[in-house]
Amino acid sequence: MFDPVVIVGAGPVGLVAALRLQSFGVPVIILERNAQVQNDLRASTFHPPTLEMLDDFGLTEGLLARGLKTPMWQIRMHETGEKAEFDLAHISQDTKYPFRLQVEQNVLCELATKQIGGMADVDLRMGHELGGFTQDGDGVALQVKDLSGKNYSITTPYMIAADGARSFVRKSLGLKFEGHTYPETTILVTTKFPFHEHIEGLSNVNYIWFSEGTFSLLRLPDVWRCSLYADKNQALEDALHPANIEEKLQRIVPKDTPYDVEEIRPYRIHQRVLEDYRVGRILFVGDAAHMNSPSGGMGMNGGIHDAWSLTEKLPKVYRGEANVTLLDLYTKQRLPIAKDEILKQSHKNRSRMQERDPAARRQELSRMQAIAADPAASREFLLTSSMLSGLHKSRAITE
Repeated sequence: MFDPVVIVGAGPVGLVAALRLQSFGVPVIILERNAQVQNDLRASTFHPPTLEMLDDFGLTEGLLARGLKTPMWQIRMHETGEKAEFDLAHISQDTKYPFRLQVEQNVLCELATKQIGGMADVDLRMGHELGGFTQDGDGVALQVKDLSGKNYSITTPYMIAADGARSFVRKSLGLKFEGHTYPETTILVTTKFPFHEHIEGLSNVNYIWFSEGTFSLLRLPDVWRCSLYADKNQALEDALHPANIEEKLQRIVPKDTPYDVEEIRPYRIHQRVLEDYRVGRILFVGDAAHMNSPSGGMGMNGGIHDAWSLTEKLPKVYRGEANVTLLDLYTKQRLPIAKDEILKQSHKNRSRMQERDPAARRQELSRMQAIAADPAASREFLLTSSMLSGLHKSRAITE
């Protein structure tokens, strides 16, 4: 019996990688430094191909039961109500799930964790933190600290770094994470206020221009997520003040009573990528390998697609059925997609909404409306924005 593969990180990407390896008969240990399943404001959009993947483990049914199907999404002018509306029915021939599903990623973590709990060959260790590691030609030796503070060691033939944007594994190896950080800080605000009852024709997913800037409104089953920004020449600390958050929300839908704000979280947006997702017997997936603007909801989905690609190859190498160089194909397949599809598309999405020139906005809206009105052009656009074309391109790379 071989030693288990170790996955560092029990977010959506790490958990999916574990389920997939287990389905191929590969034993797994998952190390997660947090004692509880993730429950903070993170990804909330599942694209069609991701739902198809998760269907293999019976997870999609649970997500559908708790999420909102979103067959259409919009780019809007707030003051006039003009919009370009993209109907995912145009890709119904390409996918079993022609819609976005709006549900928090922690729901996937919860469902996957519950499923893993019944598997003898998947050892999920919550509250166990990786403290250091070394590797040689035979495997990786890890030093871990458990909940009680006790240190222990593990050896594994392969380690998967699914430990997110601040990846301890990536930083410990001193790897270059090339890219940039956007100058604007996004302010994520949640409220139960029913925007859909006050803004005519609003979808569950809306990217919106208005005279004073831009914002987005994403609906979840119990809450709306509003992405806001500091005003011109407004310091971030001032923008985060509850009175200024209230002012920004009142601009969207003015009302006589204050908004009931549940949570406020500022975050910076990065566009970064590793040049190689494999360092010896250590493999990177998700945000540990690449980071992108959340505009378009591609980050978590792209990470799950990474895990899917890697776990097609790793079991063969693990069992000695293929040379370790097969793992290089993982980078060859996924790195171009990260650069040319995920990062590039999310950058376009963000740049479009950060446009301030009224004439340029008008021109772009007209262009998007023309695409949305043309079934063939709309299908082509949606294949990209729904991440189907990227997967097809990735799978077409065979050497």
